[in-house]
Amino acid sequence: MKFGVFYEMQLPKPWAPGDERRLFHEALAQVELADRLGYDYAWEVEHHFLDEYSHSSAPEVFLAAAAARTKRIRLGHGIRQVIPNYNHPARTAEALATLDIMSDGRVDFGIGEGATRLELGGFFIPAKEKRAMAIEAGEQIANMMVMDPYPGFEGKYFKMPCRNVLPKPVQSPHPPMWMACTNRDTIRVAASLGVGALAFAFVNPEEARAWSEIYYGIIASDKCVPIGHSVNANIAMVSSFSIHHDRAEAIRRGHEGFEFFGYALNALVARDTIPGRTNLWGEYLALRGNRTEELAAAANRAPSGSGIGTPDDMRLHLRAFQDSGVDQVILMQQAGRNKHDHICASLDLFAAEVMPEFKSQVEEREHAKAKRLAPHIEAALARKPKMQPLADHEIPIVRASVAQAQVNQGASR
Repeated sequence: MKFGVFYEMQLPKPWAPGDERRLFHEALAQVELADRLGYDYAWEVEHHFLDEYSHSSAPEVFLAAAAARTKRIRLGHGIRQVIPNYNHPARTAEALATLDIMSDGRVDFGIGEGATRLELGGFFIPAKEKRAMAIEAGEQIANMMVMDPYPGFEGKYFKMPCRNVLPKPVQSPHPPMWMACTNRDTIRVAASLGVGALAFAFVNPEEARAWSEIYYGIIASDKCVPIGHSVNANIAMVSSFSIHHDRAEAIRRGHEGFEFFGYALNALVARDTIPGRTNLWGEYLALRGNRTEELAAAANRAPSGSGIGTPDDMRLHLRAFQDSGVDQVILMQQAGRNKHDHICASLDLFAAEVMPEFKSQVEEREHAKAKRLAPHIEAALARKPKMQPLADHEIPIVRASVAQAQVNQGASR
């Protein structure tokens, strides 16, 4: 099993001068630490206008800074908003390829669509069509990264003339593609498109097993028709994360932030919002009361199999997910008001006492999985309808402007 760290750039109110600067620089330091400690992925979301929940509106900038300060950790858009209203597909392809070059081929590309009215309405995206818009754009972004030149496209949601989209990525044919998933329906969609599943839902191992069986069942069936030019057959599951040798202290350090994550997301999706005037943290604390101390006081000494607890608790938690067929666990440590030094301490302890058991099994498990899936992936890629490249004589000439043409004509006389 592989391990990632995850960033929403959450910043509950009240905000003080310098809070955003501190938040981003602490997150960057955490990614540097994760790189040194042997974590496999650093994932960052893209959200817009979501007060307190996410200040990560330009993940390509943060990930570029991380690329310059790390050596081996993979840098994941988890996810990039690919609908053209957010980011034109050509700009996404250019940004991905540039980041892939700057990181020496360490980029992963998650596609997403947004879930809140604040985001969708802010960019005039019809909620009922957002998934179709994202899939159409995602397929063309992959084509843009591969084709020389890109032949052009006229689809339902965007169009573009023939252009050579540059630069091209280091990874061939392009960075591995993923899709945000929150339920069994989106797990099915991800598998049918041949992309990895970024499971941004907190489920128990039994449900994780059901998701894995659905996902890999579709990967191995004729329902898998890849959206990209490769198949990325992987499931990554998000987990709560705060570990300490004292279980009660792990709860004090991490549970409040983890719980706020879910509360804030639900509030932004399900409730009316006044932009710039949220009080999510204050409302959450008022509803929650003194539950953190109650949970800490009630913590017993028997391993609980949770992402918040002791190293023994975490090992039980991860073994259950590994047995369920999960390929990567993404540790959600930056949430609510979780403290930077506590996050770093958890990353250190996890790497020292938990990670080695699972790292030792990665090579053997991945080799067996690749062997098992190889014929299914080959068949899936053969089913993919490919955009046909243009022959040289078919590439349209882009005419100069009339004014420039007249200048050129006069100069030739």
